[in-house]
Amino acid sequence: MNKKKDKGSHTGTIALNKKARHDYFIEERYEAGMVLLGWEVKSLREGRVNLTDAYVLLKDGEAWLLGSHITALSTVSTHIVPENTRTRKLLLKNNELSKLFREVQQKGYTLVPLSLYWKNNRVKCEIGLAKGKQSHDKRETEREREWNKEKARVMKNKLR
Repeated sequence: MNKKKDKGSHTGTIALNKKARHDYFIEERYEAGMVLLGWEVKSLREGRVNLTDAYVLLKDGEAWLLGSHITALSTVSTHIVPENTRTRKLLLKNNELSKLFREVQQKGYTLVPLSLYWKNNRVKCEIGLAKGKQSHDKRETEREREWNKEKARVMKNKLR
């Protein structure tokens, strides 16, 4: 194995926002870059991030990630005072931003972060254009998930 290549290549998911998939219908997905500080990248490599209560705000022609919690490592916070829940800028193309501004102004639509992942040694945030679920929709989704599990169990037993 080439150690030089392994050291710099980060692949895979850093964090998922399972609560967003439970609380919202995801209409469209977008990939956005993130403006991060050095200590934040080091913490992301260790997987010290929480997206549960995070959301995306569109303001002044830019997208911002609010409420995401990146916990600082004790080794990197010796010379700085880290702010764990600071507002982070998301990088999107102008045509994507203008489309999102139009869509979010419609009733019931919001932007939620779905996941953070590595792509070509850069951190990307997958955001979703979402519409809120009501409680009966959540129950229906749960029933469907249970039915799919039961079908898989029956099929597995039939094949034996």
